Amino acid sequence: MIVLGIESSCDETAAAVVESGVLVRSSVVASQVALHQEYAGVVPEIASRRHVEQILPVVREALAQAGMGLGMVDAIAVGNRPGLIGCLLVGVAAAKSLAWSLGRPLVGVDHVAAHLYSGLLRDEPPATMHASFPALGLVVSGGHTSLYLLEDWTRSCRLGSTIDDALGEAYDKAATIMGLPYPGGPVIDRLAADPLADDRAHDLPVSRLGADSLDFSFSGLKTAMLYAVRGVPGGRHAPPPPLTDDRRRDLAASFQRAASKAIILKLGRALDRSPQARTLFTGGGVTANSRLRRELEAFATDRGLTLHLPSKRYCVDNAAMVAGLGCRLLEAGVRHGPDLQAEPTTSM
Repeated sequence: MIVLGIESSCDETAAAVVESGVLVRSSVVASQVALHQEYAGVVPEIASRRHVEQILPVVREALAQAGMGLGMVDAIAVGNRPGLIGCLLVGVAAAKSLAWSLGRPLVGVDHVAAHLYSGLLRDEPPATMHASFPALGLVVSGGHTSLYLLEDWTRSCRLGSTIDDALGEAYDKAATIMGLPYPGGPVIDRLAADPLADDRAHDLPVSRLGADSLDFSFSGLKTAMLYAVRGVPGGRHAPPPPLTDDRRRDLAASFQRAASKAIILKLGRALDRSPQARTLFTGGGVTANSRLRRELEAFATDRGLTLHLPSKRYCVDNAAMVAGLGCRLLEAGVRHGPDLQAEPTTSM
Protein backbone atom coordinates (compact mmCIF):
# COMPACT_ATOMS: atom_id res chain seq x y z
CA MET A 1 0.00 0.00 0.00
CA ILE A 2 1.29 3.45 -0.96
CA VAL A 3 0.07 6.24 1.31
CA LEU A 4 0.42 9.97 0.83
CA GLY A 5 0.78 11.65 4.22
CA ILE A 6 0.10 15.31 5.02
CA GLU A 7 1.14 17.12 8.21
CA SER A 8 0.44 20.74 9.23
CA SER A 9 -0.17 20.67 12.98
CA CYS A 10 2.24 23.45 13.93
CA ASP A 11 4.95 25.26 11.97
CA GLU A 12 6.10 22.65 9.45
CA THR A 13 4.24 22.02 6.22
CA ALA A 14 5.01 18.42 5.29
CA ALA A 15 4.08 15.73 2.79
CA ALA A 16 5.48 12.25 2.31
CA VAL A 17 4.96 9.07 0.32
CA VAL A 18 5.39 5.84 2.29
CA GLU A 19 5.14 2.28 0.99
CA SER A 20 3.99 -0.66 3.12
CA GLY A 21 3.94 1.51 6.23
CA VAL A 22 7.73 1.65 6.66
CA LEU A 23 9.59 2.44 3.42
CA VAL A 24 9.82 6.21 2.93
CA ARG A 25 9.78 6.99 -0.77
CA SER A 26 9.88 10.74 -0.11
CA SER A 27 9.58 13.15 2.83
CA VAL A 28 9.39 16.90 2.27
CA VAL A 29 9.25 19.40 5.14
CA ALA A 30 8.95 23.17 4.64
CA SER A 31 10.07 24.71 7.91
CA GLN A 32 8.88 28.07 9.22
CA VAL A 33 11.64 28.60 11.80
CA ALA A 34 12.88 31.79 10.11
CA LEU A 35 9.38 33.30 10.23
CA HIS A 36 9.01 32.78 13.98
CA GLN A 37 12.55 33.44 15.24
CA GLU A 38 11.95 37.08 16.08
CA TYR A 39 9.06 36.06 18.35
CA ALA A 40 11.02 33.20 20.04
CA GLY A 41 8.03 30.93 19.45
CA VAL A 42 5.35 29.96 16.95
CA VAL A 43 2.74 32.59 16.10
CA PRO A 44 -0.40 30.63 15.12
CA GLU A 45 -1.80 33.12 12.61
CA ILE A 46 1.52 33.44 10.77
CA ALA A 47 1.91 29.65 10.77
CA SER A 48 -1.53 28.92 9.34
CA ARG A 49 -1.18 31.50 6.56
CA ARG A 50 2.16 30.02 5.57
CA HIS A 51 0.63 26.54 5.42
CA VAL A 52 -1.91 27.83 2.88
CA GLU A 53 0.94 29.03 0.68
CA GLN A 54 3.07 25.88 1.06
CA ILE A 55 0.69 22.92 1.16
CA LEU A 56 0.24 22.27 -2.57
CA PRO A 57 3.88 22.88 -3.58
CA VAL A 58 5.02 20.55 -0.79
CA VAL A 59 2.61 17.79 -1.88
CA ARG A 60 3.76 18.16 -5.49
CA GLU A 61 7.41 17.97 -4.43
CA ALA A 62 6.80 14.84 -2.33
CA LEU A 63 5.18 13.10 -5.29
CA ALA A 64 7.96 14.22 -7.63
CA GLN A 65 10.69 12.93 -5.30
CA ALA A 66 8.84 9.61 -5.03
CA GLY A 67 8.66 9.41 -8.81
CA MET A 68 4.91 8.99 -9.00
CA GLY A 69 1.70 10.79 -9.80
CA LEU A 70 -1.39 11.20 -7.66
CA GLY A 71 -3.08 8.33 -9.46
CA MET A 72 -0.52 5.89 -8.03
CA VAL A 73 -1.42 6.70 -4.42
CA ASP A 74 -3.62 4.14 -2.67
CA ALA A 75 -4.77 6.30 0.26
CA ILE A 76 -4.41 9.69 1.94
CA ALA A 77 -3.43 10.08 5.61
CA VAL A 78 -3.49 13.42 7.43
CA GLY A 79 -2.56 14.57 10.91
CA ASN A 80 -5.91 15.91 12.12
CA ARG A 81 -5.14 16.21 15.84
CA PRO A 82 -3.71 17.67 18.08
CA GLY A 83 -2.20 21.02 17.13
CA LEU A 84 -2.94 24.63 16.34
CA ILE A 85 -6.46 24.60 14.96
CA GLY A 86 -5.82 27.05 12.10
CA CYS A 87 -2.81 25.03 10.99
CA LEU A 88 -4.61 21.70 11.21
CA LEU A 89 -7.50 23.01 9.11
CA VAL A 90 -5.19 23.63 6.16
CA GLY A 91 -3.82 20.10 6.06
CA VAL A 92 -7.18 18.44 6.70
CA ALA A 93 -8.88 20.45 3.95
CA ALA A 94 -6.15 19.53 1.49
CA ALA A 95 -6.29 15.84 2.41
CA LYS A 96 -10.08 15.65 2.15
CA SER A 97 -10.03 17.38 -1.23
CA LEU A 98 -7.41 14.99 -2.59
CA ALA A 99 -9.13 11.88 -1.24
CA TRP A 100 -12.50 12.95 -2.67
CA SER A 101 -11.13 13.92 -6.09
CA LEU A 102 -9.11 10.69 -6.41
CA GLY A 103 -11.73 8.40 -4.90
CA ARG A 104 -9.17 7.12 -2.41
CA PRO A 105 -9.60 6.19 1.28
CA LEU A 106 -8.91 8.90 3.85
CA VAL A 107 -7.64 8.34 7.38
CA GLY A 108 -7.06 10.88 10.13
CA VAL A 109 -3.98 10.27 12.28
CA ASP A 110 -3.21 11.47 15.78
CA HIS A 111 0.03 13.47 15.64
CA VAL A 112 1.25 12.15 19.01
CA ALA A 113 0.67 8.52 18.02
CA ALA A 114 2.49 9.19 14.75
CA HIS A 115 5.57 10.33 16.67
CA LEU A 116 5.58 6.97 18.46
CA TYR A 117 5.46 5.22 15.08
CA SER A 118 8.36 7.22 13.62
CA GLY A 119 11.03 4.82 14.91
CA LEU A 120 9.81 2.20 12.44
CA LEU A 121 10.42 4.33 9.33
CA ARG A 122 13.22 3.33 6.99
CA ASP A 123 14.81 4.95 3.95
CA GLU A 124 15.90 1.58 2.54
CA PRO A 125 13.82 -1.61 2.21
CA PRO A 126 13.94 -3.33 5.63
CA ALA A 127 14.64 -7.05 5.84
CA THR A 128 12.02 -7.35 8.57
CA MET A 129 10.11 -4.80 10.59
CA HIS A 130 8.14 -6.24 13.45
CA ALA A 131 6.64 -4.22 16.27
CA SER A 132 5.81 -6.30 19.32
CA PHE A 133 3.14 -5.33 21.84
CA PRO A 134 2.39 -4.45 24.57
CA ALA A 135 4.89 -1.62 24.51
CA LEU A 136 5.79 1.56 26.31
CA GLY A 137 5.65 4.80 24.34
CA LEU A 138 7.47 8.05 25.06
CA VAL A 139 6.79 11.30 23.20
CA VAL A 140 9.09 14.24 24.01
CA SER A 141 8.55 17.33 21.89
CA GLY A 142 7.88 21.05 22.02
CA GLY A 143 4.22 20.52 22.81
CA HIS A 144 4.08 17.09 24.44
CA THR A 145 5.91 15.07 27.06
CA SER A 146 3.91 11.90 27.70
CA LEU A 147 4.19 8.21 28.54
CA TYR A 148 1.89 5.51 27.14
CA LEU A 149 1.16 1.82 27.33
CA LEU A 150 0.26 0.56 23.86
CA GLU A 151 -1.69 -2.65 23.23
CA ASP A 152 -1.43 -2.08 19.47
CA TRP A 153 -1.58 0.89 17.11
CA THR A 154 -5.29 1.40 17.76
CA ARG A 155 -5.35 0.94 21.55
CA SER A 156 -3.31 2.88 24.08
CA CYS A 157 -3.47 4.20 27.62
CA ARG A 158 -1.75 7.36 28.77
CA LEU A 159 0.30 6.68 31.89
CA GLY A 160 1.57 10.19 32.51
CA SER A 161 2.18 13.59 30.94
CA THR A 162 3.58 16.97 31.78
CA ILE A 163 1.60 19.09 34.22
CA ASP A 164 3.20 22.32 32.96
CA ASP A 165 5.84 22.81 30.24
CA ALA A 166 6.65 20.21 27.64
CA LEU A 167 10.38 19.51 27.62
CA GLY A 168 10.95 21.09 24.20
CA GLU A 169 9.26 24.27 25.40
CA ALA A 170 11.44 24.24 28.53
CA TYR A 171 14.53 24.00 26.30
CA ASP A 172 13.38 27.04 24.33
CA LYS A 173 12.77 29.03 27.52
CA ALA A 174 16.12 28.00 29.00
CA ALA A 175 17.83 29.18 25.82
CA THR A 176 16.01 32.53 26.01
CA ILE A 177 17.12 32.94 29.63
CA MET A 178 20.74 32.44 28.53
CA GLY A 179 20.39 34.82 25.60
CA LEU A 180 20.58 32.05 22.99
CA PRO A 181 18.60 31.96 19.71
CA TYR A 182 15.35 30.13 18.96
CA PRO A 183 14.83 27.20 18.67
CA GLY A 184 16.74 26.52 21.86
CA GLY A 185 17.02 22.74 21.90
CA PRO A 186 19.69 22.29 19.20
CA VAL A 187 21.71 25.25 20.53
CA ILE A 188 21.77 23.90 24.10
CA ASP A 189 22.65 20.44 22.81
CA ARG A 190 25.64 21.81 20.87
CA LEU A 191 26.91 23.76 23.89
CA ALA A 192 26.50 20.76 26.19
CA ALA A 193 28.43 18.54 23.75
CA ASP A 194 31.59 20.63 24.21
CA PRO A 195 34.27 18.35 25.73
CA LEU A 196 34.94 21.02 28.38
CA ALA A 197 31.30 21.27 29.46
CA ASP A 198 30.70 20.32 33.10
CA ASP A 199 27.22 18.85 33.58
CA ARG A 200 27.64 19.00 37.37
CA ALA A 201 28.63 22.64 37.54
CA HIS A 202 25.07 23.47 38.57
CA ASP A 203 22.87 21.19 40.67
CA LEU A 204 19.59 21.74 38.84
CA PRO A 205 16.49 19.94 40.17
CA VAL A 206 15.02 16.69 38.84
CA SER A 207 11.26 16.65 39.31
CA ARG A 208 9.76 13.50 40.83
CA LEU A 209 6.20 14.59 41.81
CA GLY A 210 5.88 11.88 44.43
CA ALA A 211 7.15 8.33 44.66
CA ASP A 212 4.52 6.83 42.33
CA SER A 213 3.89 9.65 39.85
CA LEU A 214 4.42 9.08 36.14
CA ASP A 215 3.74 12.73 35.31
CA PHE A 216 6.43 15.23 34.37
CA SER A 217 7.12 18.79 35.48
CA PHE A 218 9.77 21.10 34.06
CA SER A 219 8.71 24.47 35.48
CA GLY A 220 10.98 24.00 38.51
CA LEU A 221 13.94 23.24 36.27
CA LYS A 222 13.21 26.31 34.19
CA THR A 223 12.96 28.50 37.32
CA ALA A 224 16.20 27.09 38.71
CA MET A 225 17.88 28.00 35.42
CA LEU A 226 16.47 31.53 35.67
CA TYR A 227 17.85 31.94 39.19
CA ALA A 228 21.24 30.53 38.18
CA VAL A 229 21.51 33.09 35.38
CA ARG A 230 19.86 36.19 36.88
CA GLY A 231 20.06 35.57 40.61
CA VAL A 232 17.47 34.81 43.29
CA PRO A 233 14.96 37.65 43.90
CA GLY A 234 14.92 39.34 47.28
CA GLY A 235 18.52 40.41 47.66
CA ARG A 236 19.39 37.78 50.29
CA HIS A 237 21.77 35.89 48.00
CA ALA A 238 24.99 36.87 46.31
CA PRO A 239 24.55 37.93 42.67
CA PRO A 240 25.39 35.27 40.08
CA PRO A 241 28.71 35.37 38.20
CA PRO A 242 28.76 36.97 34.74
CA LEU A 243 27.15 34.91 31.99
CA THR A 244 30.29 34.06 30.04
CA ASP A 245 30.48 31.59 27.17
CA ASP A 246 32.08 29.04 29.53
CA ARG A 247 29.24 29.48 32.00
CA ARG A 248 26.60 29.11 29.28
CA ARG A 249 28.30 25.87 28.24
CA ASP A 250 28.17 24.47 31.81
CA LEU A 251 24.58 25.64 32.33
CA ALA A 252 23.55 23.92 29.08
CA ALA A 253 25.20 20.66 30.13
CA SER A 254 23.68 20.83 33.62
CA PHE A 255 20.24 21.53 32.15
CA GLN A 256 20.51 18.52 29.83
CA ARG A 257 21.61 16.26 32.65
CA ALA A 258 18.61 17.18 34.81
CA ALA A 259 16.14 17.00 31.92
CA SER A 260 17.32 13.59 30.71
CA LYS A 261 17.42 12.20 34.23
CA ALA A 262 13.75 13.15 34.74
CA ILE A 263 12.76 11.29 31.55
CA ILE A 264 14.70 8.13 32.44
CA LEU A 265 13.39 8.19 36.01
CA LYS A 266 9.77 8.13 34.84
CA LEU A 267 10.49 5.51 32.19
CA GLY A 268 11.88 3.24 34.89
CA ARG A 269 8.78 3.71 37.01
CA ALA A 270 6.52 3.01 34.03
CA LEU A 271 8.34 -0.21 33.22
CA ASP A 272 8.21 -1.34 36.86
CA ARG A 273 4.44 -0.82 36.71
CA SER A 274 4.06 -2.54 33.31
CA PRO A 275 6.76 -5.25 33.22
CA GLN A 276 4.95 -7.07 30.38
CA ALA A 277 6.16 -4.35 27.99
CA ARG A 278 9.35 -5.41 26.22
CA THR A 279 9.37 -2.71 23.53
CA LEU A 280 9.92 1.04 23.81
CA PHE A 281 8.66 3.37 21.08
CA THR A 282 9.98 6.93 21.22
CA GLY A 283 9.46 10.06 19.16
CA GLY A 284 9.24 13.83 19.12
CA GLY A 285 11.69 16.61 18.43
CA VAL A 286 13.56 16.27 21.72
CA THR A 287 14.49 12.65 20.90
CA ALA A 288 16.99 14.21 18.48
CA ASN A 289 18.89 15.44 21.55
CA SER A 290 22.24 13.66 21.72
CA ARG A 291 22.29 13.09 25.48
CA LEU A 292 18.72 11.83 25.64
CA ARG A 293 19.39 9.43 22.75
CA ARG A 294 22.40 7.97 24.58
CA GLU A 295 20.46 7.58 27.80
CA LEU A 296 17.48 5.98 26.07
CA GLU A 297 19.79 3.47 24.41
CA ALA A 298 21.49 2.70 27.74
CA PHE A 299 18.13 2.35 29.51
CA ALA A 300 16.79 -0.04 26.87
CA THR A 301 19.93 -2.17 27.01
CA ASP A 302 19.92 -2.26 30.80
CA ARG A 303 16.23 -3.21 31.02
CA GLY A 304 16.19 -5.65 28.09
CA LEU A 305 13.89 -3.56 25.89
CA THR A 306 13.72 -3.36 22.11
CA LEU A 307 14.13 0.35 21.43
CA HIS A 308 12.62 2.05 18.38
CA LEU A 309 14.39 5.40 18.28
CA PRO A 310 13.68 7.43 15.13
CA SER A 311 16.47 8.70 12.95
CA LYS A 312 16.98 12.40 13.54
CA ARG A 313 15.19 13.46 10.36
CA TYR A 314 12.01 11.77 11.62
CA CYS A 315 12.21 13.15 15.18
CA VAL A 316 10.86 16.53 14.09
CA ASP A 317 7.34 16.94 12.73
CA ASN A 318 7.04 15.19 9.38
CA ALA A 319 4.46 13.54 7.17
CA ALA A 320 6.24 10.19 6.79
CA MET A 321 5.22 9.21 10.32
CA VAL A 322 1.62 10.21 9.50
CA ALA A 323 1.61 8.10 6.33
CA GLY A 324 3.27 5.14 8.07
CA LEU A 325 0.80 5.00 10.94
CA GLY A 326 -2.02 5.78 8.51
CA CYS A 327 -1.15 2.58 6.65
CA ARG A 328 -1.45 0.54 9.85
CA LEU A 329 -4.79 2.16 10.70
CA LEU A 330 -6.13 1.47 7.22
CA GLU A 331 -5.06 -2.18 7.56
CA ALA A 332 -7.02 -2.28 10.82
CA GLY A 333 -10.14 -1.04 9.02
CA VAL A 334 -10.05 2.59 10.12
CA ARG A 335 -11.52 4.99 7.55
CA HIS A 336 -12.76 8.57 7.66
CA GLY A 337 -15.06 10.49 5.38
CA PRO A 338 -15.50 14.10 4.33
CA ASP A 339 -16.76 14.90 7.85
CA LEU A 340 -13.26 14.38 9.31
CA GLN A 341 -12.60 17.26 11.69
CA ALA A 342 -9.45 19.08 12.75
CA GLU A 343 -9.23 18.89 16.53
CA PRO A 344 -6.75 20.76 18.77
CA THR A 345 -6.52 18.02 21.43
CA THR A 346 -5.04 14.56 21.27
CA SER A 347 -7.08 11.34 21.34
CA MET A 348 -4.38 9.67 23.43
